[in-house]
Amino acid sequence: MKEDLHALIDGNRPIYRSSHMPAPASRRAQEVIKHLGGNVQRLRQKRGYTQERLAEMTSLDLSYTQRVERGQVNVTLGTLVTFADALEVLPAALLKPGKGPVISRGRPPNKRRRT
Repeated sequence: MKEDLHALIDGNRPIYRSSHMPAPASRRAQEVIKHLGGNVQRLRQKRGYTQERLAEMTSLDLSYTQRVERGQVNVTLGTLVTFADALEVLPAALLKPGKGPVISRGRPPNKRRRT
């Protein structure tokens, strides 16, 4: 850290080691991340939860929860367990191969009848 400070003072750019930034996920990891997202979405819908409700139950940010469902986030083991607990399944159930997430834009149609 001191070296970085001295490099900045001297006008040189500091050299960051690879440990500061995670490597991009491999293709296999990306597949598993998509399975996770699809399983979270499917189980959430099966239980009748909204994305907002799931975010509240997990104490995670709504946008983060949405990105997990879209298969855009490489979650930690702790977050995996948090989702599994909220959805009342074993963590392994979220990693099983299955259909990917259904990504649609906009709000879903309102199921309530207007009278």
